[in-house]
Amino acid sequence: MGDKPGAKPGAPAPKPMMPKYMNFIIGGASGMLAICVVQPADLLKTRMQLLGKKGKEMGLANVAKSIIKHEGIFGFYVGLSAALLRQATYGTGRLGAFNALFDLHKAHYGPPSFPKKIILGMGAGAFGAYIGTPAEVALIRMTADGRLPPEKKRNYKNVFNALARITREEGITTLWRGASATVSRAMVVNGAQLGTYSQAREVLMSYMGDGLPLHAVCAMIAGFITTVASLPVDIVKTRVQNSETGAGQMEVLRNVIKNEGIITLWSGLLPTYAKIGPMTILIFVFLEQLNKLYFTLTAPPPPK
Repeated sequence: MGDKPGAKPGAPAPKPMMPKYMNFIIGGASGMLAICVVQPADLLKTRMQLLGKKGKEMGLANVAKSIIKHEGIFGFYVGLSAALLRQATYGTGRLGAFNALFDLHKAHYGPPSFPKKIILGMGAGAFGAYIGTPAEVALIRMTADGRLPPEKKRNYKNVFNALARITREEGITTLWRGASATVSRAMVVNGAQLGTYSQAREVLMSYMGDGLPLHAVCAMIAGFITTVASLPVDIVKTRVQNSETGAGQMEVLRNVIKNEGIITLWSGLLPTYAKIGPMTILIFVFLEQLNKLYFTLTAPPPPK
């Protein structure tokens, strides 16, 4: 978000500003389009996290083969409706909150510095994560269902059925089970992703020049750092949200380290990285294209 160009005599007309509500809509749509591409990697990550030590022993390829064997190729898209709702809530909320905080800071104190941008990003991530927690809980439940024996399957029809049944059968507060873990992860993800992406971009700009290749390389670097930093929090969050007893974060963390070893906290590293890197690139690509489409459709007709 840059400063508005000055209206100097003879200068080209300033680019029209997009209404704030369109930032929410386009931001959410970009995330929803991106998740459609990376959903299989996200499902693999969740399955490996829930399998714990067994997941490490099986390996990524064998977990994928098991899904295809027992659930078919469409098994990789179980929980897609919940993933889309998560992007529509978490993604939209994060973007909207960041833009609002950025504009507020700029109006009162001027453009925020880099450290302040990180803080704003962490705050926006926390807000988006909190409102997106119900969809996150439904997503974890739906993607975990395929590994359960028939008598324990929840068999949610879609995300709305899952939300309704969880509310009816377990109480509405269950929809925010693991909210603190989800918020913690979102703050780590937003901080790590923003910081490393900006630093990588600054270092590589003189070698690569600005453009899509630079953005792609920086996104992959940021994605890896973000994955390593956030995966322990993500695994604890996943276990908490899939728990039927309402176990807390510290209890789950202690049990994982004691029973499965500390390395388990980085279980699913490859599929998580396979999601975060491309997801970052895809969101930016879709965001740019949707922005262009908006301005094309709303541009005034050329004079006759």
